[in-house]
Amino acid sequence: MDGHGNWVPKEVTPAAAGAQATPQGLIGHLRETGDLTDLLSRHKALVFRGFHVTRDALEEVMDLLLPNRLAYVHGNSPRTKVGDNVYTSTEYPREYTISMHNEMSYAHQWPARLMFFCDQEPETGGATPVVDGVRWLAALDPEVRESFAGGVRYSQNLHGGRGLGKSWQETFETESRSEVETFLKGTEATWEWREDGSLRVSQLRPATIRHPVTGTEVWFNQADQWHAAGLGDETAAALYEIMAPEDLPQSVTFADGSPIPDHYVTQIRDRGLDSAVDVDWHTGDVLLIDNMLVGHGRRPFTGPRKVLVAMSD
Repeated sequence: MDGHGNWVPKEVTPAAAGAQATPQGLIGHLRETGDLTDLLSRHKALVFRGFHVTRDALEEVMDLLLPNRLAYVHGNSPRTKVGDNVYTSTEYPREYTISMHNEMSYAHQWPARLMFFCDQEPETGGATPVVDGVRWLAALDPEVRESFAGGVRYSQNLHGGRGLGKSWQETFETESRSEVETFLKGTEATWEWREDGSLRVSQLRPATIRHPVTGTEVWFNQADQWHAAGLGDETAAALYEIMAPEDLPQSVTFADGSPIPDHYVTQIRDRGLDSAVDVDWHTGDVLLIDNMLVGHGRRPFTGPRKVLVAMSD
């Protein structure tokens, strides 16, 4: 909490941890800390700053923070795999803001923890805003919260190698249709292979969830990111002119298939960003978040910026 009682991530520095200002100092501190589950549940997000973590030391740090690193299978954002289940953060033009979201909240299973590592800080901007899911939920009008009580239905149109958006091969990290089907059978999703080689997937998911440790209810869906209106009025209008919403690479409706009003979507997007606090990056910083309790995004930036991400259950 800050001085006004508002939530902010807990910053851990060498001085506060009684450790050396080196990657080895952080590794030693993490080993002494032991199980991070309770600490992370209480603080929701931890920023390890001043330890000057390097790429060479990153693997050992990740082994302590993320005991079971996950592949980004069924992930919908563009990334590049740069290591053993280590990825670039979303590759989206630097001049745009990435709105708040919980990683893979649209999926049957999502990562419990996310770890971000700043390999190269930007010249300006480029903060990772983080938002308390309780605060985000409370910031929405009662009408909006009530309308989402039944959950949301996500739809994906994944091309087979050429088209708009990601291919099903990229999304599921395989060239095998049978492997995709095996994965989807365990997700409560419905799917259809189409004659052009594309794959359509539909999933019904909740709009809010309760954290298994704290019991708190949080906003936990990506309706605003899957809805064309979340991209802005001009982009949404252009997309609607060239194709129906159900034919877009990704789209979302209420659980019963009825459309979500555009102004609901912009309210969710804007109030999530308004409720967020920025984590500014310095090379060597590490950010660990509870993915259920905390949403994240990205501010615009200039100059090179390289932030890596990994996740665990």
